[in-house]
Amino acid sequence: MNETTTLTEDLKLIVFQLVDKEYAIPVNQVRSIEKLEHITRVPKTPAYVKGVINLRGVVTPIIDLRSKFGLSASITTESTRVIIAGSEDKEVGLIVDAANDVLDVSKEAVEPPPEVVGVVEAEYIGGVVKKDRRLLILLHLDKILEAL
Repeated sequence: MNETTTLTEDLKLIVFQLVDKEYAIPVNQVRSIEKLEHITRVPKTPAYVKGVINLRGVVTPIIDLRSKFGLSASITTESTRVIIAGSEDKEVGLIVDAANDVLDVSKEAVEPPPEVVGVVEAEYIGGVVKKDRRLLILLHLDKILEAL
């Protein structure tokens, strides 16, 4: 399924949590969801880059999204997950508080991001999704990968 097809049909999103907000990324950009394992620190990388992991023979950089967005420090719990995501030839692990569920939303449910969003998060937001009583922040994965 190409990107044009995705935009004219329903979007399938992986929903995850950071602090008290729900975020989402398209399921076609997610390779897997893993439990947090040992991360090897890499010297002289930005604070939000926690290091790398060896995932099935592939060395994958790990980003702490809380740190990247300037949120309170991560506390590792039983529900902490690493979402392995990518586009084209880049792949990254995103540390999240919990991976909640998979949702189908119509493209009409995606609205442009509000202009009052914090400056740090704003460039990474692709839109806002209203689904029932939930408000999901749709992340722009390519922008996050550009920072690597």
